[in-house]
Amino acid sequence: MSRFWSSLTHDLKPYVPGEQPQMAELVKLNTNESPFGPSPHVLEAVRGEATEMLRLYPDPQATALRSALASYHKVRPEQVFVGNGSDEVLAHAFAALLKHDAPLLFPDITYSFYPVYCRLFGIACETVPLDRAMRIRVSDYRRPAGAIILPNPNAPTGVALSRAEIATLLEQHPDAPVVIDEAYVDFGAETATPLVASHPNLLVVQTMSKSRALAGLRVGYAIGDADLIEALTRVKDSFNSYPLGRPAQAGAIAALQDEDYFQQSRTRVIAGSCP
Repeated sequence: MSRFWSSLTHDLKPYVPGEQPQMAELVKLNTNESPFGPSPHVLEAVRGEATEMLRLYPDPQATALRSALASYHKVRPEQVFVGNGSDEVLAHAFAALLKHDAPLLFPDITYSFYPVYCRLFGIACETVPLDRAMRIRVSDYRRPAGAIILPNPNAPTGVALSRAEIATLLEQHPDAPVVIDEAYVDFGAETATPLVASHPNLLVVQTMSKSRALAGLRVGYAIGDADLIEALTRVKDSFNSYPLGRPAQAGAIAALQDEDYFQQSRTRVIAGSCP
């Protein structure tokens, strides 16, 4: 290890991303990339941004994209945050919302980036065991918690909680931030976004990498109470004020506008049909 590293760097055990082998026409299961390409409208929108305007910085607030997401999810633009993939959005959430005196709770079998973020940001955490059927039991989270984060469906088990169960969890912890990571929600779970209106402690994080086949554009977002979104924005603007480039913003908007393609693509993934 380098003698020039900080003590933080020495102690980190980084997340290891899925291998990216350079082989044509390979459908990789380790990174859960879509076997189907993005909507043709996305490709057109991205090409449309390949102009001399690339010399200019993108909109740091991603105003048009946030408005499109707000309309799609039936919330207000001030309730939407966008970032460079959902991993960056989650990182901002860990820094902005999940560090408290009481521990952060998450399942013992879950997305392996969570303990990495805890080490990076110095967050005390406790893991909660799944039951024998590999399910998250909301009743097991009835314990002191500074915050809670759960994937829904959980990864890598693929087992989902119902929206009613998530509502119960939120009601059990009204004073703690609860993050629901919905990276795979389009393949087998009810989104918790309707609960945002009645639960100011809820932050829902989604990605366009999986069901919308935009892993290469790196677009993730969060929906929550405006107060939670402001916290994420404060962290973003202290770290990187321009997370999404012009092509990514335009492509994401185009993906939202092509609902038919989105529904057909995710249905084919669920059915297991390949191109």
